Amino acid sequence: MNIPVSSELLDGCVLALLADKDYYGYTITQQVQQTITISESTLYPVLRRLKKDGALETYDEPFKGRNRRYYRITPLGTQRLGEIRHDWEDYKHNIEWLLKKEGEI
Repeated sequence: MNIPVSSELLDGCVLALLADKDYYGYTITQQVQQTITISESTLYPVLRRLKKDGALETYDEPFKGRNRRYYRITPLGTQRLGEIRHDWEDYKHNIEWLLKKEGEI
């Protein structure tokens, strides 16, 4: 089933990944794609927006003669992740309630 993913939920997925360790853009894309259907071209604007909003910061590391841009969650990003997780729990609970109604409506 292909359920559209809101930008809020996508932000949460990226921030949750980066809460554990820093990743470069391609790896973030690969990790997210293991869970939800999303194109690479969708994720890079999300990373840029989160950086612009102060939720992420970047740094470059050399790799085989090139630089890889790594993303790191900031304290503001950690706070935002907490808010998204809270909102997700409420949303998930409400959707589960609706889906379990089985003709009660």
